Amino acid sequence: MTTAPEIHTPVTGEELAHVFDEAAPPADLSVYGVEDWITMAAFWVMVGCVILQFFTRYVLNNSFAWTEEIAINALVVVVFLGASLCVRASRHIQVDFLYRYMSPGMGRIMATFVDAVRIGFFAYGTWLMYKYASLIPDEMMTTVDLPKSIIFNAVVLAFALMTLRALHVAWQNMRRGYSVLEKPEAFDGSEA
Repeated sequence: MTTAPEIHTPVTGEELAHVFDEAAPPADLSVYGVEDWITMAAFWVMVGCVILQFFTRYVLNNSFAWTEEIAINALVVVVFLGASLCVRASRHIQVDFLYRYMSPGMGRIMATFVDAVRIGFFAYGTWLMYKYASLIPDEMMTTVDLPKSIIFNAVVLAFALMTLRALHVAWQNMRRGYSVLEKPEAFDGSEA
């Protein structure tokens, strides 16, 4: 099997150095949703707890027990709110290989079916987590005097956000006439 050699455009050191002279583009924070900011805050709470746990355990030889529980609960929030972020950006793992071999009409039908199943799944997950959270409203965390319902309600909120984001993505797909499954190159700039 012979492959074509890669072609690299030669760049001088001076040309490379001038790239750093250019002004950086302005930051655009409008692309971030509310869940992105809450996820980032929970992530840094988790990081702070892990660093504090490491420091107290290995430097002071007397670890704080509460840091592990807070870090674990922060990770739960990061995972589920991060999943909402992925729904909004259509970045969950997906199989688009079959869409290359389907007719455009069949691809549109299948993509619409996927959107409907995704909305149903997240709505059902919201309902299940709500039912579960309502069963244990007074259960307390082990090492911290806080109710576990804070975490469970955060997961309910995350599933509700995923449902709303999935509805919005499905609406955008219908208006656009295609989804990321049908035309992945339209979403990431690559050419399939």
